[in-house]
Amino acid sequence: MVKLSVEQIVAATHAQLLHRGTREVAGCAVIDSREVQQGSLFVAFAGEKVNGNSYLLSAAQAGAAVVVASEPVTDNLLDSLAATGASVLEAADDDCEAFLLALAAAWREAHPNWLVVGVTGSVGKTTTKEMLRRGIGATRRVHATAGNHNNLIGLPLTVLSTPEDTEVLVLELGMNHAGEITRLTSVARPTVAVITNVGTSHIGLLGSRKNIARAKAEIVSGMRAFGSIEPTLIQASAGDYTKFIADKFARPARVVCKTVGATEDDVMSAQKVILDEKGLPTATISASSGWSRTVTLEVPGRVVVDDLLLALEAVETLGLDLDAAAEAIEQMPATRMRLSVLDATCGAKIIDDSYNASPNSTAAALDVLMQMPAEGRRIALIGEIGELGPEEKRLHGYVGAYIAAKNPDFVAFVGTGAAREMVEAARVMGFSEDKIEQFNDVNEALAVLGPVLKQGDVLLAKASRSAQLDIFVKGVTE
Repeated sequence: MVKLSVEQIVAATHAQLLHRGTREVAGCAVIDSREVQQGSLFVAFAGEKVNGNSYLLSAAQAGAAVVVASEPVTDNLLDSLAATGASVLEAADDDCEAFLLALAAAWREAHPNWLVVGVTGSVGKTTTKEMLRRGIGATRRVHATAGNHNNLIGLPLTVLSTPEDTEVLVLELGMNHAGEITRLTSVARPTVAVITNVGTSHIGLLGSRKNIARAKAEIVSGMRAFGSIEPTLIQASAGDYTKFIADKFARPARVVCKTVGATEDDVMSAQKVILDEKGLPTATISASSGWSRTVTLEVPGRVVVDDLLLALEAVETLGLDLDAAAEAIEQMPATRMRLSVLDATCGAKIIDDSYNASPNSTAAALDVLMQMPAEGRRIALIGEIGELGPEEKRLHGYVGAYIAAKNPDFVAFVGTGAAREMVEAARVMGFSEDKIEQFNDVNEALAVLGPVLKQGDVLLAKASRSAQLDIFVKGVTE
């Protein structure tokens, strides 16, 4: 809940004050007029499909204390807005994104008592963030990014919705372009940062994995100490850009670097990782401090153990109770559309990982499929991966080759362009033609593949969100 005067908001954001109303801000910042409550601050983004400026009056009438326009306000509209008692601002340069970032930065600075943990990475950042939320929440009042609100709009909204009595704020930092995490971390000001990995997500926009690593490393630019806790970056030692980020970015910024994994220098490691019949992992986790515990997770796959190590090391860096954190994380359910295991109406098991995809996360999801026991067939339903740019052909080919190496019982590819690259690569690598099917879209896949699923089968649904494989999942489970 934001509690700032109109004058403080103007000073922080350099917005133009068009009218000073009688209401005081005592609510959340929102960008959807339907979410306005008494005392809210409504920010009107001029989107491609919906222009928020068209809802300034309805937001004011619903009780907004301040409405922020992103285009000039007519005299007639200003008179109507003023009559409601709301204050009216116009964002500097009509840039509501910059307005939100500046306001969130000011609100963050007003709360130096918030200890912030920032999480970024190509794959696994949402799972790691949720583990941190639960683990830290076992002993501290915690607030965390909701859903995927990790961008230049979502992160400031998260900061502005943080309860004032929060002790630890866990923020997920996403990006599509270089420079975005610099803007986010200047708002977040984390003391502890986690980079899960450097993959190929957004490689079409950034050009290379090294550029992706540079973009992720921007998180260290906003880090600051919190009492006796030094700025600390935690990464996996197995990452091929871990040393690059530590040596070129973190250490020059005087950030302490820690790694987790399987080397003698790692401060947190996992042994005896075992998957049960549902693919749920059990592992013995050990810290260099001497702490050890056997943990069983409710999220399937070997890869989530790596996320667990990162989360637990962040907990230890904060000086919190590791046993309480581990126990809380053990109870964390899988997130819908992110490696969640569902029952199909026919009795098959569906691994729903349809929220998003990169070549790395697709490979990890295929590993989960092949690790899960199956009385029937192991089936991969694989859609196209977005935002790969000039690398699209090559990286989809890698996915097809990886599928051939894992050798599931059947693979259905969804798409008309890059899907062909996966099909051809799988064939070249010796995957049987009899085990391949290609569908133009998800509805065709549902119509053909849905009816032939049977009890005992295990099916993985994995693709970028644009492939809409969630339609398939709903079609066979509801």
